[in-house]
Amino acid sequence: MTVVDELTASLGRAVSTDPAALAAARADKSGHMSTSAPLAVVNATSIDDISTTLRIASATGTPVVTRGAGTGLAGGAIAAGGEIVLSTLAMNRVLEINPADQLAVIEPGILNGRFNEILAEQGFWFAPDPASKAISTVGGNIATNAGGLLCAKYGVTRDAVLGLTVVLASGDVLDLGHRSVKGVTGLDLTALFVGSEGLLGVIAGATVRIRPLVAGTVATIAAFFPTVTDAAAASAGITASGVQPAVMEIMDAASLEATSTLLALPGISTGEAHLVVQTDGPAAAAEAEQVLAIIQSTGGRAELSTDPIEGERLLAVRRAMHPAMERLGTTLIEDVSVPRSALPAMFAEIVRIEQAYGIRIPTVAHAGDGNLHPNFIFEGVEVPDSIWQAADELFETALRLGGTLTGEHGIGILKKRWLGDELGDTQLELQRRIKAVFDPSGILNPGKVF
Repeated sequence: MTVVDELTASLGRAVSTDPAALAAARADKSGHMSTSAPLAVVNATSIDDISTTLRIASATGTPVVTRGAGTGLAGGAIAAGGEIVLSTLAMNRVLEINPADQLAVIEPGILNGRFNEILAEQGFWFAPDPASKAISTVGGNIATNAGGLLCAKYGVTRDAVLGLTVVLASGDVLDLGHRSVKGVTGLDLTALFVGSEGLLGVIAGATVRIRPLVAGTVATIAAFFPTVTDAAAASAGITASGVQPAVMEIMDAASLEATSTLLALPGISTGEAHLVVQTDGPAAAAEAEQVLAIIQSTGGRAELSTDPIEGERLLAVRRAMHPAMERLGTTLIEDVSVPRSALPAMFAEIVRIEQAYGIRIPTVAHAGDGNLHPNFIFEGVEVPDSIWQAADELFETALRLGGTLTGEHGIGILKKRWLGDELGDTQLELQRRIKAVFDPSGILNPGKVF
C-alpha cells in the first residue's frame, strides 16, 4: 500500500491527487516553483486529520509541507515530488471571542481580513496587519511572525499570540501557552513556534489577543519628497521626535510609479518618493500636526486628512505594491530590516547597488520599524546571477548596519544561503539541533531555512 493509499484509507475525501491542486502547491507568491508536483494534498478539517496525516508520514518517512493560503513570499510553503501537502485552509472557524479577557480562539485557516470583520461586529480587532491581510491566513501569519503596516505601534504577530495548539511530526498534540495576560511557566515554547516556518510542528489552533476598536480621530498624511533618502530622513526625524504613528510607510519613485499605474490613480506624482503617515487614538490630531511640521521642515510637501475613506484610499496605494510588482515581471521580493535611524543609509545603499548593477530595485519600507522590501525584477523563472549578486550586497549592507535578513517574510528557500552570515556557525548548529528535538526524522518542511 502506498502512502497515498494509507492517507486515503484513513482520511477519505480529504485526500486529493487532483493535478490542479498538486500544481498549485508547487508555488507561492514568491514567484518560485518546485521542479515537480507533490504526492497529494490533505485538506484537513480537524486536529485529528492533522494528527493522522503526520502519524502516517512519520511511520513512512514521508516529508510534509504545511500550507495555508499560499501567500508566502519566501518559498516556505512550496512542495515538491515525494512530499505530502498538509493544507489547513479549510480549518477557518473562530471558536471563541471573549471580550472580558480580550482574547479569541481560532483555527489556523481563518483569513486575517475575515477575522477582523467578525471581530469588528463586537467592537474588537486583531492588530497584526500584513499588506496581504485580505488573502493570508492567521495561521500563516503566525508561522512567519508576520508584521505589516500597523506593527510599529501595535506589534507583530508574536505580540498577539497567547497560546497555540500544535501537532508534532509524531502526531502528538501539544497545547502551549495560556489564556492569562502573564505566564512564565517553563520555557516559552509558544514563542519558539511563532515564526518557525513549519519546521517544528503544525499550528492547529491559536489563542490570540484582541483589542477594542480604537476610538477617536484617525489622521492620514500623504507626503512627497524629491528623493527616497529625503523621505527616509523625515521618517527618522518623526521617530526621533517621540511620536508613535500607527502607520508610517515609504515608497520610492519606482514603486510609486508602478502602483499608481496599476490603480490608475489621478494626481499621483511620479519621479518622487512617497511617505504616508497615519496617527490614531486620543492624541491623533496633535500628533498629526507635529508630523506635518517635521515633514515640511525636511523638504516634503504634504496634505493631512481626517476623512476615514480618504485615509483608506491613501493606504490602498501602499497595499497594492506586490500586485503592481507582479505586472512588471518575475519578482524576487526581499525583506531586510535595519534600525530605524539607519533607514536613510540603507536607502542610499540601495540606490548605490542599483547604479552598480544597472538595475532598478523598487523599494517600500515599513518606516515605523525599519523593515524594507526591495524588489528585484527579472524575466523568466530562474533568478539571474547578477540579481543574486546584487541581493548579496544588499543583505551584507543590512547586516553591516545592524539589521537582519528578514523582518517578517521568513527565510524559506530564498534566503537560507545567507542564514549563517547572520547567525554564525554556533547558533546555526544549535537551531538545527532544536529542530531535531521536535522533528527527529526531519520530515517537516524539508529543504527550507536550513
